[in-house]
Amino acid sequence: MTKTALRSTILLPVFLPAVFIILLLVIGTSSNPELAGQAFSVALAWITETFGWFYMLSVAIFLVFIVSVAASSWGNIKLGPDHAQPQYSFGEWFAMLFSAGYGVALLYFGVAEPVLHYASPPSGAAETVDAAKQAMQIAFFHWGFHIWAIYGIVGLVLAYFAFRHGLPLSIRSALYPLIGDKIYGPIGHTVDVFAILGTLFGIATTLGLSVTQINAGLHYLWPNIPINTTVQITTIAVITAAATLSVVAGMDKGVKRLSIVNMTLAVSLMAFVFFIGPTIHILESFLQNTGSYLSGIVERTFNLQAYSRSDWIGNWTLFIFGWTIAWAPFVGMFIAKISRGRTIRQFVVGVMLVPTIFTFLWFSVFGDTALNLIMNEGFDTLIGDVQANHAVALFQLFEVLPLSFFISLLTVILIITFFVTSSDSGSLVIDSLASGGNINTPAWQRVFWAVLEGAVAAVLLVAGGLSALQTMTIASALPFAVIMLIATAGLWRALKIEGHRDTSLQAHSLNGRNIDLSHWKRRLAAMVNYPNKEKVHTFIGSVVVEAMKAVQAELKSRQWHAVVEFDTDLGRAHLTVLRHEHVDFVYDIRLTEHPMPSFAYSELRPNNDNNDNNEMYYKADVFLRRGGLSYDVYGYSEDDIVKDILDQFENYLHFLGNSPGELPWDMAEHDDMLNTDKA
Repeated sequence: MTKTALRSTILLPVFLPAVFIILLLVIGTSSNPELAGQAFSVALAWITETFGWFYMLSVAIFLVFIVSVAASSWGNIKLGPDHAQPQYSFGEWFAMLFSAGYGVALLYFGVAEPVLHYASPPSGAAETVDAAKQAMQIAFFHWGFHIWAIYGIVGLVLAYFAFRHGLPLSIRSALYPLIGDKIYGPIGHTVDVFAILGTLFGIATTLGLSVTQINAGLHYLWPNIPINTTVQITTIAVITAAATLSVVAGMDKGVKRLSIVNMTLAVSLMAFVFFIGPTIHILESFLQNTGSYLSGIVERTFNLQAYSRSDWIGNWTLFIFGWTIAWAPFVGMFIAKISRGRTIRQFVVGVMLVPTIFTFLWFSVFGDTALNLIMNEGFDTLIGDVQANHAVALFQLFEVLPLSFFISLLTVILIITFFVTSSDSGSLVIDSLASGGNINTPAWQRVFWAVLEGAVAAVLLVAGGLSALQTMTIASALPFAVIMLIATAGLWRALKIEGHRDTSLQAHSLNGRNIDLSHWKRRLAAMVNYPNKEKVHTFIGSVVVEAMKAVQAELKSRQWHAVVEFDTDLGRAHLTVLRHEHVDFVYDIRLTEHPMPSFAYSELRPNNDNNDNNEMYYKADVFLRRGGLSYDVYGYSEDDIVKDILDQFENYLHFLGNSPGELPWDMAEHDDMLNTDKA
């Protein structure tokens, strides 16, 4: 019992430097908050002025790259074996995506950002129709495709290398095509340390924003509760405790359930404001602003206000993009964890298009409702209230709507649940990074990181409020932006290698197999008779195994090491040609179960002699190292099987001879079909 309780998966070369840097910052900040606040201000100004262009260029590269990959033939590649299926339904997937990604940000900025830009636009006259249009276009730009490209590129990198190649679910894995096994050394450790720091400070920023808004909501509901640091720190402590309980529960029981609750509450709140507010105006502005966003996306992407120096770009665009980059390891890894089995194209469309449309609708509902009240209903006091305290924006809007107390209470609950899901899923991710990509970590480690996140948020909040959190976010994002660019290059190289493999696999098409025509009647019978489990199992254990042993013996005579295995429980025959300096050749025949097709006549269905389900039939499917090829060899003769093995082996040799690099291609851990069979 004691050994289980004290079990650890911590990777010390990553854990110790990360914790040391975090504790050093926390102790230094808490010992002299005023000096720390001044240092944060100076650091923020320097980073903004010196590296603003780098942030904007990096984000543009991420967006162009991920869209290009999805649109290319690489978009068909599975994040896992070729036969893998998505682990979660689309609804569950999007709910977790949304909750982890930026639910808190939408609640905080949904009203505040459009109102603030309307009152103080980066260019042009304030409080005009043009200012209102500009305000909404800026909000769309800040929360549109760009931030999801950042999240998406990290998620895609992690999911591809982990589920497609069996590498650790860690940022270091993206460097494998560039440095090979050195990812397990100091370079890989350093990358993960920066990922931990960026993630932790990004989450701390989110927690800081959350508690200020929760405090504002509680004060609105119960005026006796003051708006001050004491209340906010108490809130951090209470909700961190709730996040700790969720993180102990794990992904499915804790994070998934809370995410679904979050999504339900958020959609309910948005629907209420949509129907109570200026519905037609919201729809009109949604379409118009979306069009304006798309038409001006290139210009805004590269706009750094080079000819009109101000701190606006640093306080808004660079902060939001830096915050997103800091969050990218966390959100990216979280997205990767829940995206196994999807194609790259499904991943990119789901991660970028759906959340972006939802975001645009959210800002249209809340932001345009607020602007409409200011411009057409004379609700001018909202501007001053929001400028004085960004966190009160949403609650001030609710004052002019029916059931204001009820929907304000609902909003506070929603912020709290978003807070909890951000903290618990962030703790899961950081713990995984600190464990070298291990996803099966003990509960006490996850609790440690959840508590540390809350402590960092509290200390930085005391030291310099949101400006301190903002500074740490942008600062921690700088080194990780460099790492993301290197990871993008690593992914591109890996996809090039995968492209060479596809070319090799197509060198000899399936239709071009030199099958002995003397056995065509046997093959035809196998195609139309829908065999039962016993027949296919016997076929694999006899004909397939003998064919594999024949190839093994011939290879052995030529000094090639090959192994043949047969798993009677799974009905799986396995031929492996071992090449220690290169990726091994794998030829796998598995017994697979399939529903009887609707066009099959009843007389063609398999006999139910052994209590097999007569609604199912069985195949002897071919699997290579990257997954199933979706063709059946039941009914082949021994010579036919040998010839098919040689065809695939020839493709393998062609790939080795032409590949521009090496990848592990180890998918056994993420082989759903195999794992299901084992269970």
